[in-house]
Amino acid sequence: MTDQSMAVDDRLAKSNVLRLAIGQALAGANSVVIMTTGAIVGSILAPSPIYATVPVSVYVVGTALSTMPAGAIARRYGRNRAFFFGTLAGMVVAVLASLAIWLGSFALFCCGTFVAGFYQAVAQSLRFAATDTASAAFRPKALSWVMAGGVFSGVLGPQLVNVTMDLWSPYLFMASFAAQGVVALICMFVLAGAKLPKPQTGGAPVDQGRPVFEIARQPKFIAAAFSGIVSYALMNLLMTSAPLAMKMCGLSLSDANWGIQWHVIAMFLPSFWTGSLIQKFGAPRIVFAGFALIAAATFVNLSGQTTAHFWIGLVLLGLGWNFGFVGASSLVVETHRPEERTRVQSFNDFLVFGTNAIASFFSGTLLVRSGWDAVNYVVAPALVVAVLVLVFGGRQAGKAAAA
Repeated sequence: MTDQSMAVDDRLAKSNVLRLAIGQALAGANSVVIMTTGAIVGSILAPSPIYATVPVSVYVVGTALSTMPAGAIARRYGRNRAFFFGTLAGMVVAVLASLAIWLGSFALFCCGTFVAGFYQAVAQSLRFAATDTASAAFRPKALSWVMAGGVFSGVLGPQLVNVTMDLWSPYLFMASFAAQGVVALICMFVLAGAKLPKPQTGGAPVDQGRPVFEIARQPKFIAAAFSGIVSYALMNLLMTSAPLAMKMCGLSLSDANWGIQWHVIAMFLPSFWTGSLIQKFGAPRIVFAGFALIAAATFVNLSGQTTAHFWIGLVLLGLGWNFGFVGASSLVVETHRPEERTRVQSFNDFLVFGTNAIASFFSGTLLVRSGWDAVNYVVAPALVVAVLVLVFGGRQAGKAAAA
């Protein structure tokens, strides 16, 4: 391929990246709206306060169960078709959630957040779509530029809630979900213009590699997967509880929205540099740094219950998630061969989001029954176990490499 043709390819890639980054910002706002309002709406509609975080948990379950179907649609019909169905699901969420709030139906609201999981599963594929038309040299930048959309989601989502939450009083957040549906419609039109490769048809069978459970028994995979599970589950545990905890502490809904906004920005903004830090210091050290930041977040949370304590804790939590989860994902990539990556990565994501669902269900019950401090006390033992597993996995992997 000539330099001129490479330039043409990257011009197409940059055009796609712009659309995908905007799509990431718009689609990511759906997740932020649910994370910001889900527990509060749940506390209003649920038959018991202990079920307040169930809608968020159902959302995480929906994401986990939708990852593989969304990938199957993309493989068979192309990414653009998957984008269409994902954004369509975002509009269905708006109808279901708004109607649920109007009718006071907890079950219908949970149905809405479950459908939102499919939208989120499709949104997760946007960063990978950015590499489809990019040259090898441009792929890292393509990925990072699309991930930048997550930063704007952290601004768009909470502000969308702030502006609309009381618009259709007394139905709190009803207008917020309706507005999110409009955002999903805009996202559909933005992503429709992405010029991505058509799906492959026919061709010779591809060697599928080793069985996934054989790969999963590797000490390095166990350490990587467990690190990702703990990073994501602890983040989800604290973030899901935080808005409701702030409400229980007498703080305003606006304060909760701002806290989630800065949390989401902290989750995604470091991604521009995390890869370089991993190259310089190694993935395990970055994961350890992430664990330390999550521990620091709980220390702040336990130090007081003012707005500042919640905000600082949420920012530290977002930074810790970024280092822990991105570092763990980097370790996962080292555990499989190229022909095994789809199944291994999907299995890893299933473990991560499945555990997230448990954390979300657990957080609501723990918060209501035992308080915000109890939610934070759970973090320490989980981090200790994660550190031990990571150290053990590293030592076993080193022994295997030396053998």
